[in-house]
This record gives sequence, C-alpha cells and structure tokens, in this order.
Amino acid sequence: MLTSPQSRRVVLFLPPYKGKVFGPPLGLLSLAASLRLAGFEPRIVDAALEPDYTPVLAREIEGAMAFGVSLLTGPMISDAIAASRLVRRLRPGLPIIYGGWHPSLLPAETLREEYVDVVVRQQGEKTLVEVLERIAAGGPLDLVPGCWFKNGGRIHSNPDRPPLSLSALPAPAYDLVDFEAYARRAGGRKLPYATSIGCPYACNYCTDMVFYNRRFNPLEAVAVADSVTSLVRRHRIEEVALVDSNFLVDTHRALAIARGFLAGGERFRWTFQASTDLLCRMSDDEVQTLAASGVSHIGFGTESASPEVLERMNKGHQRIGDMFEAARKCGRAGIRTTFNLIFGYPGEEESHRRETLAVMGEIARRFDHVTFSPNLFTPYPGIPIWPELRRLGLREPASLSEWAACGLGDARLPWLKGAALATMRRSISYFLLDNQIKKTRRRSRSAALRAALKWARRPLHWRLRHHYFRWPFELWISMAREWLVIRRSLLTGEPLGRGLKETHSS
Repeated sequence: MLTSPQSRRVVLFLPPYKGKVFGPPLGLLSLAASLRLAGFEPRIVDAALEPDYTPVLAREIEGAMAFGVSLLTGPMISDAIAASRLVRRLRPGLPIIYGGWHPSLLPAETLREEYVDVVVRQQGEKTLVEVLERIAAGGPLDLVPGCWFKNGGRIHSNPDRPPLSLSALPAPAYDLVDFEAYARRAGGRKLPYATSIGCPYACNYCTDMVFYNRRFNPLEAVAVADSVTSLVRRHRIEEVALVDSNFLVDTHRALAIARGFLAGGERFRWTFQASTDLLCRMSDDEVQTLAASGVSHIGFGTESASPEVLERMNKGHQRIGDMFEAARKCGRAGIRTTFNLIFGYPGEEESHRRETLAVMGEIARRFDHVTFSPNLFTPYPGIPIWPELRRLGLREPASLSEWAACGLGDARLPWLKGAALATMRRSISYFLLDNQIKKTRRRSRSAALRAALKWARRPLHWRLRHHYFRWPFELWISMAREWLVIRRSLLTGEPLGRGLKETHSS
C-alpha cells in the first residue's frame, strides 16, 4: 500500500541512452509543467548531464514523495533498474512510478518487478498528477484512468485515459532547463519540440500506431510559431528538432508554421521527419518556403525500395517514385536529407536487399545531398507482427531486464544469421563507403585527390556488382581511420555510429 507523504517533491529521472545528446528531455519537461501547475515540485535528473547519477539521485530523493522514471525499450532499461534498486534501498517506502514507451506497451510485465509500484500509460501528464494527488491524500489508485498499479502484490489495471488535445496541456517547463549545460554536451544551443503526436499510418513494425492508435494530435500553427520563436529568442537557440512522428501529415499546417517562423524574425535551423508521399504533395515553391524558414534537414522513413517488402510492412503509401521526387525537391531547396532503411524484415530475401541498394545507389548518384541510415529490423514490444515473429522462431523477452538487450539493431533474428547476415552487413557497408567517397570526390578541389578517389572506387564497384565481400580490406581500413558512418539521426542527419559491427548492433 502506498503511504501518504508530507513533501510535494517529485523526482523525475531519465536514464542514459546511446547516441549524441541533442537537448533537454522533452517528455519530462512536459510532465514537470503539469506537476508544477498542480502544486508539486518536480526535480529532473537527466543522466545525459549527470553520468554519475547515483549521488545526485541519493540527494534528490531525500524528502521526496515519489520517484518517476521515463524510458524506452533498450539499454537505458539497465540504468532504470539500477536507479530504482538504489531508490528502493535508500527509501524503501517511496513510491516508484514508471512511464514512457516501454512501460506503456508492457505494463503488467513492468509491474512484476519488485521495484516498480505504478505504471503511467501513454499520455501521462494528467494521469501522473492524479496518481500523485491520490498518494498525497493517502487514497487508493483504483479508477485513476491511465494507470496500472500493485496492491498487496496483485497487479490492478485501470481503463486507459482518452488522449487530451495537446493544446489542453501546459507548455513544457523549458524554464527549468540549464541550456548552457546542454550546449556544452550537445555542441550548440539546441531544442527538442513537439508540434504534434501520432501518425495516421499503420506500419507493421512501428510502436507509434500502438501508442497513439493512429490519431494525429497537433498544436495550432500560430501557437507553434509564437512559442518556438519566443523560446529561440529567450534562450538563444540555434537549432530546433521537431520530434513529431510525421510532421507533414497536415501540409497546410506545416507551411503555416514555416511562414510563422519567417514572420517572427528569428533565424534558426530546424529539422523534422516525415514520409516521402506527404512531401510530394507540396509544390517546389512550398518546399522552398520550408527551406527559407530555416529547415536544414528532413529525415524520411523510406525503409525499403522493394515493393514486396513495403507491402509486408503495410507501407502502401511509400512509393519508389516518391523517394526520387522527395530527394529532388529537397535538393532543389538546399535541404539535407536522410533516408532511413530497415534490413532483415521478416520475409525479406537477399534479392530484396539488392533491389533496395540498387535504388538507393541511383538516388545517391543523382542527389549529392542525400545520406542513408541503415538499421537491422528491431522487434519492439507491442508491434502488430509479433504473432508472425513468434511463428518464425523469435523469442519475445519475458522481463524488463531481458528487454534491456533489445536496442536498435541488437536483435538476433532467426531468419537472418551466419553467412547471410555477414553478407548483408558487408554489402551495406560497401554501399555506404562508396557513397561517402563519391561525395568527398565531388567536393574536393584537388585534382590529385579526385583522381585517387576515382581509382579507390573501382574495387568497391566490382564488389557491389559481383556481390563478393570476402576479405573486406577496404572496410578494415575505413574502420581504422573512422571514415565510415553507418547510422545517422533521422531528425538531424548527424552521424551516430561508425564501424562495420554497427550495421548490426546499433
């Protein structure tokens, strides 16, 4: 039974995660705004700023009324477990509340852990406030929509809470952020911002459709433009990353936001991710308006160039022609572009991978501004194709700690292993290396370097043409020199990983 505390302090913890630090934790800032409005005192501990977070948590939980953890599936779960066990040892009676994508998708499994008392599912701002108000009053959590909890060792599930319009929630508590500290970690003054949540598409590999049930929930364009412009001015922001699942669902709204940024008079870079079909609904002049307002990068979830694989993914909206057209429109406007690719999807064969690399190779040849970010298929919890995955022999993790090993690209897929997996890794790496050498050659002013790089590409072309990847000395050299960028951020296009292994494991 959760006890009634005297304090109103709530500690919110974001465990460390792989990859570059972009900016403050938007999800926790959104929760903090609602908590503060309800009279609570949120304290955010972001492990990105506090790598040695143990003494910080030990200090912050003294006198706190609750400890909250937000997490995604993957390696950050290990630190969430370690932090929760620390809190349980230091403050045995302190309620520990989990939220975020992973606990929302697997609430019962999460609650089976002895160090988790409550799970706040899906959109958590209002639910967390109600949970804490019940705890503060010493009342039960029965009938609090959107939460699951334990009582007497038994797991209780409450109905889901209907999603609230984003406009009904307070703005994230950006005033709590030490932007100087994040600028030192991120290499610039950067801001994550959500103008919408949800995506209307139903891709079979995506947790978004499960989490948001395909509902697009946007803020009004005027509100976005005013808010972002004000934040940029107040905090001297250089780059804004829109974390929307699919920013261009409403292209008229997207253009209104861009025009609002132009009218606001502040100059800053901004980036987003979208699907190619939506960008192709816009005219060249409209895409140019995006660029004029500061759009510097767009990430597209292209995933495959095999129509058969796209059909398996339930991506009927993704057409090969749109990939070329989106690349052309962005290139004309001067917008950098990243195409995300998923390899190893169930039912994908070697011929499908060759088809994808051939199409992407042609896009790379035509459009110098396009980069690629390949990933191995990752079976996240709750996605629609789990029944098929089980039939194919994939074992679903059965505990929170087991899910910690399931980061992006870390899965061991029964249908892709041994020689087939090695061939896939090397073919992708050779494709990316050739593309990087091509870009370097085009940009070089040295005739000698251009000639040398032209010769360097010949063995790569031969390998790709004959699909011969034994003794990959070119890759060994590129790894030693850290030339080869494997993964890129879909939001910003920045490199996330180098090296042959990372085609599989990151």
